[in-house]
Amino acid sequence: MKETKTVYAAMSADVVHNGHINIINEASKYGDVIIGLLTDETIATYKRVPLLDFETRKQIFENIKGVTKVVKQDTLDYTKNLKKLKPDYVIHGDDWRTGIQSKVRDTVIKVLEEIGGELIEVPYTKGVSATDLEKKLRIFNSTPDVRRSKLRTLLKLKKPITVMEASNGLTGLIVENIKIEDNKKAEIKEFDAMWVSSLCDSTFKGKPDIELVDLTSRINTINEIIEVTSKPIILDGDTGGKIEHFIYNVKTLERLGVSAIIIEDKTGLKKNSLFGTDVKQTLEEPELFADKIRAGKAALCTRDFMIFARLESLIAGYGIDDAMMRAKKYIEAGADGIMIHSKEKDGKEIIEFMKEFRKYSKTIPVIMVPTTYNKFTEEELSEIGANIVIYANHLLRSAYPAMLKTAETILKNGRSLEADELCMPIKEILTLIPGGK
Repeated sequence: MKETKTVYAAMSADVVHNGHINIINEASKYGDVIIGLLTDETIATYKRVPLLDFETRKQIFENIKGVTKVVKQDTLDYTKNLKKLKPDYVIHGDDWRTGIQSKVRDTVIKVLEEIGGELIEVPYTKGVSATDLEKKLRIFNSTPDVRRSKLRTLLKLKKPITVMEASNGLTGLIVENIKIEDNKKAEIKEFDAMWVSSLCDSTFKGKPDIELVDLTSRINTINEIIEVTSKPIILDGDTGGKIEHFIYNVKTLERLGVSAIIIEDKTGLKKNSLFGTDVKQTLEEPELFADKIRAGKAALCTRDFMIFARLESLIAGYGIDDAMMRAKKYIEAGADGIMIHSKEKDGKEIIEFMKEFRKYSKTIPVIMVPTTYNKFTEEELSEIGANIVIYANHLLRSAYPAMLKTAETILKNGRSLEADELCMPIKEILTLIPGGK
């Protein structure tokens, strides 16, 4: 008797809908159905962190009628599993014939030719929109407990995590929704989290970056962003203020659903780090700063909220040895990771520091903010040792010149006609925000 044929279907979904069931039903007509279930790490490279972990999703698919076996697929590329399992068929919806998935499809066809298999394509299920499902899931993803835990989860799944500045509801929506197709890697790229910068928050309010904007005002900004987004938030906490105040502030941020705060080891009137040694940069005594971290960690109610220590030794000209000494003290005090800062464009001192730090720890998360040393790609920074890369002020810096040019154009011409080409159509503005139409 001829052996039963096998059908391979790759899936990632933790929200199973009728489109998935239709694929499984069609596949079962041809033989035993093997589901290649994408790992959490693989899913995180091209979309949100899955709501359910791999083992939970595996149990769900194992209990769907028609599924014979569930195996792990740890890349978007099917090749390894297809060559190992040698299925008679691969089944997929016909929606992957165009777009970034078309390259994955081409590879599948090539491998099937090698192993003597056949591709089955079924019409994409009408009435199912992945985009609409994502939007509905945001309600769940934006709850404080879920949002707060995302960053820690991402650190386990992805390197580097990319973070973009968000300073109000509008910029939050940009970071939440912007996506591009990376045809080389056959994946969709998006930012993983949001950085609420004290520099940007102050500047949008027309105030200097000297810790003048108090936490109540900062929380108002955070609430604007939280109301319309679901991605994790990292807060620029400046020096963290007095220990007695910091204890209450981290509790407030934790309760709101913020994922992390970064505090810098400086004291006195704040001077922006990018001034470097052109202004006096006074560093806090490392033991006192360690006490602040220790007190903040002790005040927390959950394990999700993180406190990162920002090292200013390189900014102040104190050197790598001082930075390493401080890093060790702060980690011992309970810091969840460090941010190493530098204003040098060549990035040499960052590289030298990371060589020393990774001798100390291979696993402690490191944040980099390549505002000045921006010649390095995310991949290169990851190779150096970065776990998180923050683009700290780029939306603000790009918005100001654009607004200035529009204002100058109107002044110059005594009307707004010539400025039209610099502006979005008013109808697009009216429909830009959900519910605006």
